[in-house]
Amino acid sequence: MSPSDAAAHPVKPDHVFDREVEWAELTGFVGDPRPGATLGLVSGQHRQGKTFLLQAVAKATEGFYFDGQAAAEAETLHRLAEHFGEHTRATHPPHWQRWEDAVDALLALGDQRPVPVIIDNFPDLVGPSPALPSVIHGAYLRLHQVRRHNRTRLILSGGTPSLMRRLFSGPSSLHRLASLELLVQPFDFREAARFWGIRSPRLAVQVHAVVGGTPAYRGDLVCDDAPTSPHDFDAWVCRTVLSPRVPLHWEARNLLEEEANHADRALSHSTLVAIATGCSTPGGIAERIGASLTDVSHVLAVLRNRGLLHAEPDAFRPALTRYRIAEPLLAFEHAVAWPHRALIEQEDAVGVWQRVRPTFDSAVAAPHFAQLCRGWTTEYAAPDTFGGEPTTAVRGTVSGPAGHTRLDVDVAVRGTVEGRPGVLLSVGLARWNETMDIHHLEQLRHALSVLGASGEDVNGATPACYSGIGFNSELRAAEARGEVLLVDLDRLYHGE
Repeated sequence: MSPSDAAAHPVKPDHVFDREVEWAELTGFVGDPRPGATLGLVSGQHRQGKTFLLQAVAKATEGFYFDGQAAAEAETLHRLAEHFGEHTRATHPPHWQRWEDAVDALLALGDQRPVPVIIDNFPDLVGPSPALPSVIHGAYLRLHQVRRHNRTRLILSGGTPSLMRRLFSGPSSLHRLASLELLVQPFDFREAARFWGIRSPRLAVQVHAVVGGTPAYRGDLVCDDAPTSPHDFDAWVCRTVLSPRVPLHWEARNLLEEEANHADRALSHSTLVAIATGCSTPGGIAERIGASLTDVSHVLAVLRNRGLLHAEPDAFRPALTRYRIAEPLLAFEHAVAWPHRALIEQEDAVGVWQRVRPTFDSAVAAPHFAQLCRGWTTEYAAPDTFGGEPTTAVRGTVSGPAGHTRLDVDVAVRGTVEGRPGVLLSVGLARWNETMDIHHLEQLRHALSVLGASGEDVNGATPACYSGIGFNSELRAAEARGEVLLVDLDRLYHGE
């Protein structure tokens, strides 16, 4: 295959699991035959496989790849020149004294054909060389003016989207030049089960509640140790995430220490413990940890900005914002491991796990299962499941008349019906360790009645029950009559 064919029709190698969409986006960008140098920005949380993916793209397209490291500018330029010399098969590598010379040489690689030039971990290069984004911006402006035939496909990668935005903001913003902005996200729950080789849906939920869809956790941090069966889950937890001898044990703390400064770190831990054990509003968190609402709001903003928290409006009270932990490993750490870390580090993982196993089921697996159910409604449910096109699925609180107990709806689905957005399509309850029965359906009917009385359009809203155990015969009969939607683990992972 010629270099031009390799760039235009690169085949995703077998060792790159899934990532079909990301591969198509990257190779489409790299192989674009049109004249004009282009810029792509790739971001994502730590350990999502950005480097693995970009190295595969560079190899498949015979492009240039450089892995940036935090080092003095002179050392980085020396390393870059050596890589450049190897790529161009030069007798001697160039001697670059300035970033301007290096960037011009790299961009010249695209003078003859579309060539990917990939700079990975780019934020680490900007620290010692803060003018680097402006240097690249200036080089692109010159190319577009005097060498319009150039077809360099420069890809800058590394860091969270918020970090990349901060790097490229300002008067010489690279965002204005970027024709590709790709976010590499964790595998979703179905992809993660296939990646870990797990066939049991219940085991898949449990493992996903611990490690989520971050691919590096399997290979780099537990050395491919996956639970062999549902009966192996408890032992797997003890020999991996609860074992100080395994890198995964330290990953949650490393994540937080990388993302929070020293002043915020202690409050961040306390905030995450509060969220992991059921507090979801700023006021509730502040009351739980005994901190001021101002301080808690600051930490919530920091964690959210770093992609470690998601903030979502309540389904029925939009002014109320609820927070949940975005990284499952952080939720597991702060609900289960953090309160017992002294015993764990004394290698009493089995004893600790026996003690906290009920906490894992109630505080980690149960809310995680509910979140997977919300994801199912928008990603996998068949088009006719809810009588409309689902767009959002969040938690919601239904408050009855004074003196009546509120009902927390785990899966409130809204979407578009006949061009009308925001229509309530479904209200649902999710129960991880509970066989659901007709009483759950009655709760949902009551919730719909209260919502209807408050002015919500509930005509056509489907009651839904999601269970990790199953449903009794009476509820199955209600399903047969079309009165309720039932989603069990098999449907969650394999159905629509």
